[in-house]
Amino acid sequence: MEQIVTHKKLGLTNLQTQVDEWIKNVGVRYFDEMTNLANLMEEVGEVARLMSRTHGEQSFKKGKEPSDIKAEIADELSDVLFIVTCLANQMEIDLEFAMNKNLDKKTGRDKERHINNHKLTNESN
Repeated sequence: MEQIVTHKKLGLTNLQTQVDEWIKNVGVRYFDEMTNLANLMEEVGEVARLMSRTHGEQSFKKGKEPSDIKAEIADELSDVLFIVTCLANQMEIDLEFAMNKNLDKKTGRDKERHINNHKLTNESN
């Protein structure tokens, strides 16, 4: 039987702390950065496989479609986030700060770009 641990809502800073504690208490140590990068690519591929079969033109093999596709995608996205968090921790990157900086960059750069994109605002495309 799988043990389910209930966690509080996480901000990025708390997520980084909880992942670091998990690594130290359960995972023994972080994999090296290149191994984590390879693991990240593998997990992103699993998200892509599910997305291509649910939102793209591919289909699942007979009998291989998950019973709860949303839960499967959520699980794979969580794997991606976990590894991204590991990489940030290893490189001493504050994800909360980095994301705020990134959103500021996108907001300044794209302030009118998407609003003025007829492909996004024209419902007849």
